[in-house]
Order: sequence, then structure tokens, then C-alpha cells
Amino acid sequence: MSGRLVYRLLVHVLSWLALFARSSASKDVEILALRHEVAVLRRNNPRPRLSWPDRAVLAALARMLPKTLRAHRIVTPATLLRWHRRLITARWRQPKPPGRPPISDEITALIARLATENRTWGVVRIQGELRRLGHRVAASTIRRILRNRRIPPPSRRGDTWRTFLRAQADGLLAVDFFHVDTVVLKRLYAAFVIEHRTRRVHLLGVTDHPTGAWATQMARNLATDLDGAGRRFTHLIRDRDAKFTAAFDAVFASIGVDVVRTAPQTPRMNAIAERWISAVRRECTDRMLITGRRHLHHVLDTYVEHYNTGRSHQGQGVELRAPDDDPKVIPLPTPPIRITRRRRLGGLLSEYRPAA
Repeated sequence: MSGRLVYRLLVHVLSWLALFARSSASKDVEILALRHEVAVLRRNNPRPRLSWPDRAVLAALARMLPKTLRAHRIVTPATLLRWHRRLITARWRQPKPPGRPPISDEITALIARLATENRTWGVVRIQGELRRLGHRVAASTIRRILRNRRIPPPSRRGDTWRTFLRAQADGLLAVDFFHVDTVVLKRLYAAFVIEHRTRRVHLLGVTDHPTGAWATQMARNLATDLDGAGRRFTHLIRDRDAKFTAAFDAVFASIGVDVVRTAPQTPRMNAIAERWISAVRRECTDRMLITGRRHLHHVLDTYVEHYNTGRSHQGQGVELRAPDDDPKVIPLPTPPIRITRRRRLGGLLSEYRPAA
């Protein structure tokens, strides 16, 4: 301990003697450098961040300090050289050309909208439509925007099943089966067809042994009724049930109706028909005990008549009307007249009309 103390005292005495050999200007420069370093450390403690004025002051003071003191500053000679290289690089850096003006968010959203709403339009088609609207955008820019929005090209875009249904709704029919269990645990099957646009339902028949021949005969009866009424349809949607045979499809092909099969195990592709099955079960058959085939036929006939004439619908385009309602709905006068209720199936179904 005593030897270390003597050593430290000797070092300090020698450093004090060395100060007498330095000029007052050198001491003043070192004091200024130390003060500026302390100011930087206090302002940016714990990690100092030097601004351009700080760098200029420290670089000028370091030039005036002795070589032995330059290495003990917070800014080393290597740092000074790095700053100098950056200044040279910035001095001789060539300015970047301005390039094309940026695309506004409104035009970007318009490009994505055109591609989404028109699935067959390519880049050039969108570019032409934008030019007609007064916007000049390069094809490469449109392609980049679509890629950033993850919108596939038209070859892979294609029309979705929903787009097909909406476009063909006026000429679409959907057919399906559903079953009902009687009180004696006998299972009965009912076949029906529903029109997509109006939601009008046609009950084809009820049986306990559905076969392909029976379904074909029901199709012939429906085709005769549609042809006699002058109703024209273009497509029939059905699932892949074995009861829908080639003869069944041929009946509809004879009246100009193309049969469209849904994908395997995808009931949502025939959602309109599945929605009607849910409605008839929830509102009718699940709330009754069915005794037999004739009883079920009577119940379904009554419900189909109620569904077509006395029940409002929530489907798109039907405007809360029943399929057979007059499109020119006459509003009730003021004050409102008396409303009567018609009970059907023992009160399970209710229909309301103005009293005569």
C-alpha cells in the first residue's frame, strides 16, 4: 500500500512539473476541450451524441492540442478522420434526379378498385380507363401497385362463385332434397326447386324411397309447368347426389337449362336452397309431429304457399316482399285501417292483411 501511494505521488509531482514546461495557450486549449466534452456528456449522458457544431469545435481544438493529449479525448483521431471522409463524400456526391412524381393515395385506391371490381381487366386495360378519367399512370406503376396490394393478374383472378350467382340470378334455379322423420321414426324425403331472384319455391314431391327415376319424373313435371307458364331459366344448381342422374339433367337440357354441379361437400355453393331448408325446419316441421307422407305433403304445400304469398323475405333484391307480392306496394292510409290475422297450420304460421 505504501509503495503504491509513493508511486502515485511521484506521478502527480512529475505531471505538475510538466505543466510548468507547457505554454499558457496550450493549457487554455486543453481547458476549453475538457469543458466542451463535459458539456456534451452532461447533455447526452450516458451516450453522447455529437452534433455538427460539436464536431467542428472538437476538431478545431484537437488540432491545437499536443499529440500526447489527442488520444485521451472522447473524439479520437480515427473519429476525426472518419468525419473528414464523410465530408468529402458529401461534397462530391452527385444529386439524384427528381424522377417521376409520387402516386397519390386516391389514384392508388382507384387502381385497386378497378382491378377488384373488374376481374378480367389487365394492366393495359386499367391504364386506358385511368387515361379516360384524366390520370396518366405508367403500366409498370399499375403493376407494382397491384403486386403490393396482392391482387393477382386477371389470368388467376377469375369470377368468383358469388359473382356468377349475382350475374345469373334472374335465370337461376336451385334443387335439393331434405328429410323429415315421422312419429313412427320413418324417414320421408321432399324435393323442391327455388328461384334465386324471387325466392319462389316449387315443391316437387314427397316420397319415402327417393330414386333416380322418381327424381327424373319430378323434373319432367316441373319442366312442363315452367314451359306452360312461359318461365325461362338458364341454369340449375344441384349437388352431386346420386339421385340426380343423367336422365334428370337431360330433362332440363331439353328446355334450355344448363345444369351446374356444386363442388363435393360444399353446401354453401347452394346456399339459397340450404337457407330454405333451414327456414322450413325452424318455422314448421321441427315444431310439428308428422304422421305420414300425406300429412307431410299437406304441411309442405301449406308452408310453400305461405312462403310464396304471405311471408316477407330478406334476400338481396327482394326488398322484404313475398315472391308473389305486387311490386307496387300501396302504403297504408292514415289513420291505419284494421289489420286481420290469418292462422295457418294451427297457428304456427301467421299472415296479416288489411281487413276488407
